[in-house]
Amino acid sequence: MQTRLGNPNVSDHWLMLVHQLPSRPAYARVKIWRRLKDAGAISLRNAVYVLPNSEENRASLAAILREIESHGGDVMLIQGEVVEGLRNDQLRAHFNAARELEYREIADELRRLSQAWKKRKVPKTDPGQALSRISQRLAALNRIDFFCASGRVAAEALLARLEHSHIMRGAPTLEAPAPTDFRNKTWVTRQDIHVDRIASAWLITRFIDRGATLKFVPGKNYKPLAGEYRYDMQDGEFTHEGDNCSFEVLLQRSGVGNPALKIIGEIIHDIDLSDGKFGHPQTAGIAHVISGICRTQGSDTARLERGRELFDDIYEQFRRRKER
Repeated sequence: MQTRLGNPNVSDHWLMLVHQLPSRPAYARVKIWRRLKDAGAISLRNAVYVLPNSEENRASLAAILREIESHGGDVMLIQGEVVEGLRNDQLRAHFNAARELEYREIADELRRLSQAWKKRKVPKTDPGQALSRISQRLAALNRIDFFCASGRVAAEALLARLEHSHIMRGAPTLEAPAPTDFRNKTWVTRQDIHVDRIASAWLITRFIDRGATLKFVPGKNYKPLAGEYRYDMQDGEFTHEGDNCSFEVLLQRSGVGNPALKIIGEIIHDIDLSDGKFGHPQTAGIAHVISGICRTQGSDTARLERGRELFDDIYEQFRRRKER
């Protein structure tokens, strides 16, 4: 697993690859450039590339070093920390700027596909194949997003919205189970949980099904077992519908009437869908905390535990405000 170097426990050390290739063969320059780009390296100047220091990045650059040597080039791999010149925060900003551009390209492509599919009853391109390709591209970008660029949230939200749309499901929305069916079920969602899935898991276990069992699975083609409900995943019984995120759908279908939960649902909506629909002043701060949880907690169980503490506190704050 790629170490998230946004973690404050990781020191600011860097790897620098300095190389020079002969003029021929010309394709070697393009090949090496692509390899460095795929590794997530940024160029400080011509033929000088930098990556955060980690075992995985060191292995990637060592492989590229050997490839440069095989083409007759000169190359050095240097490990160290900044002494003078660019500050560490400036270097991190360079990495985030590169990732932001790539996240924006993915988001723009998803918006173009969404608009094209809305105009045609039968899409020209296979939605499943198109979104699978973009999902793989987004996963590859996440692996080299060393400092958690903010554009990731919007791109993932757009992808999730299309994955949960009727175009992908090709069928009407599944009939909602009656509220009496919610007890002691297994609730299934995609691994690597983020804001909507963290909040939805909290909502389920605290308000909807206190005897719930939570299960995290790969996101594609999961077939539910008896007594299982899927949420915030493709073909799920409780997932994005129209303009609503999964938390909002769960809240509506469960029949849990609670003004404080409604506000939380609006905040989750704005964080997950990045559309600013409700504009609560607390949204940015809560988004920042959740981003920190996802950055520092590697396992879904750890994210869930931290998320429960967060949403318990948020709920109490809004509940008391409504009671005044």
